[in-house]
Amino acid sequence: MAKQTTPENRSVRLLKVGEQVRHILSELLSRQEVHDDVLTAHTVSVTEVRMSPDLRHATVFIKALLGEDEELVQKALRSNTAFFQREVAQRLRLKYAPKLKFLADESFDVANKIEMLLRDPKVRRDLDEAADDAD
Repeated sequence: MAKQTTPENRSVRLLKVGEQVRHILSELLSRQEVHDDVLTAHTVSVTEVRMSPDLRHATVFIKALLGEDEELVQKALRSNTAFFQREVAQRLRLKYAPKLKFLADESFDVANKIEMLLRDPKVRRDLDEAADDAD
């Protein structure tokens, strides 16, 4: 049975390396060092990088500014994966260059959905009643 990886049980080394990879990728994207018209035209934020326990795989969560053309940006990132892997390997000097996998960061969408639910008048009424009962 595979052990579930959560932020609480990830090692400090995994978190540090993940953060270093995030900084490298963010720098490459902000300085537009990758020669791709789609990535040049869009502002892309690297929100998180999760490293595998052996540091050979990195899952990179990205978000295009304002959520514009997410799929197009993801496709451009995937087509330039070799460039990003080479740059990360050169700058980190790890034993193995991590294989990068780019995924859209859905956490902002989930947060917006929760926020909309909490703004619903029915939910607000229930929350107000619960607060009155607590007093």
